[in-house]
Amino acid sequence: MIRPLLIIRLLTMPCIWMSVVQFVFGELSFMFFKDNIGRAFVEPALITFVISLVLLIGFKNIPLPSVNIREAMLFASLTWLAVGVLGAIPIIAITHISFTDGVFESISALTTTGATVLSGLDDMPPTFLMYRQFLQWMGGLGVVIFVVAILPMLNIGGMRLLKAETPGPIKDDKLSPRVSSTTHYLWMVYLAITVLCALSYYLAGMSAFDAIGHSFTTVSTGGFSTHDASMGYFNSSLILWICNLFMVLGAVNFALHYRVYVARSIKLYWQDEETHGFLWIIGVVALLLALFLFQTGSEDGFWVSVTQAFFHVISFITSTGYAATDFGAWPAVTSIVLIFVGYIGGCAGSTAGGNKVIRNIISLKSISLELKRLVHPNGVFAMKFQGRTISTDVRHSVMGFMCLAAIVTVVFTLLLMATGMSFMASLSATAACLNVLGPGFAELGSNFAPLSDTGTWLMSFAMILGRLEYFTVLVLFFPVLWRH
Repeated sequence: MIRPLLIIRLLTMPCIWMSVVQFVFGELSFMFFKDNIGRAFVEPALITFVISLVLLIGFKNIPLPSVNIREAMLFASLTWLAVGVLGAIPIIAITHISFTDGVFESISALTTTGATVLSGLDDMPPTFLMYRQFLQWMGGLGVVIFVVAILPMLNIGGMRLLKAETPGPIKDDKLSPRVSSTTHYLWMVYLAITVLCALSYYLAGMSAFDAIGHSFTTVSTGGFSTHDASMGYFNSSLILWICNLFMVLGAVNFALHYRVYVARSIKLYWQDEETHGFLWIIGVVALLLALFLFQTGSEDGFWVSVTQAFFHVISFITSTGYAATDFGAWPAVTSIVLIFVGYIGGCAGSTAGGNKVIRNIISLKSISLELKRLVHPNGVFAMKFQGRTISTDVRHSVMGFMCLAAIVTVVFTLLLMATGMSFMASLSATAACLNVLGPGFAELGSNFAPLSDTGTWLMSFAMILGRLEYFTVLVLFFPVLWRH
């Protein structure tokens, strides 16, 4: 059973948070950047805050009982939609784009997809540019997780909200018995890595503005930049390798980061089966791509080929989506490779998108297990991950997810083709949005502006679908969720 008034009361919290964020950026415009766009932030912030506060006070007598799994899924989905629409208001007011494009840009930022309909970023107001960057950082670990972290009142039922939001097939890996403590630890790690990233960029030659802005979208694996040329603007191999490091850190399980910090042992990264596999995939695919680029003369010299190959493989597999060169001009096979690694994704419990490495490992082990059973029909085999036996439920969940990801990709690709997009543009856009990745190919190589309004709304939905890993959103359309 779903309690609508409870959902409305819960939704006021992320709305209030969004209004606070916009108010802060309005004040930054007035007092620091002085770029005359403060009203575009302050006015919607005040309206949102007042309406949310009235609803919160009006429903104050409604008790906050345990949030059931149905309400958690509905709340998680509606939160992304609500903050996506609210976050779009300043974007529309400043850039004068349509409501459709504004919501797409906002949802792309908050889901850390990084797909954009904008161009001419280099000439845009600094407050607006930093707002886009911060939206990605805020959405990196998830707005729902942030709400659970700062509102202890959600401890009752908070774990259900956390599970509805957190990516990965195994979601019982708590750092603390209290949900709010777990989310606090995750945000502490997130903030610490972001600060280190900003300092590294600054020392490598970025301005303080660019260093802070790009640290927001590197650690969140979001991919927005303050420049149209993305990371290629800086023309620095050192910055690209620093970016590589922090994209990887953003795509590794944040609970593992915390354990490494507590144990003071970097070996834990290599001992973790998912992280181990993730690093191997990056190394093998990037080296093969580097050799291919060097052999075909696509890049100028071996070292440049290695740098560009590692950067773009890491950018795509972590779902960051930065660019450092015109990779659309590379041979066609490289586009397929990059789309493929985008589907592999990062580690569970990270800011990265994609199917997650753990699911790919379990899928390969499932195939291996079936082959063993085919050869030895009477044999007894156990499938293990990280030294623990994988339950049948987890195995079935993973295989169902992988199958669903393939079906949804085909459906969205066909729907986009029906709007007039070419196959490559449709496939790459679908892959970019479902995997919260960002870059497209063919007609969408520069940005997503060529999409029709229908295609833009389809991709906005696809970003939320991919961010919440399909089931949390799709279950809302099945009658089983609404039955008593």
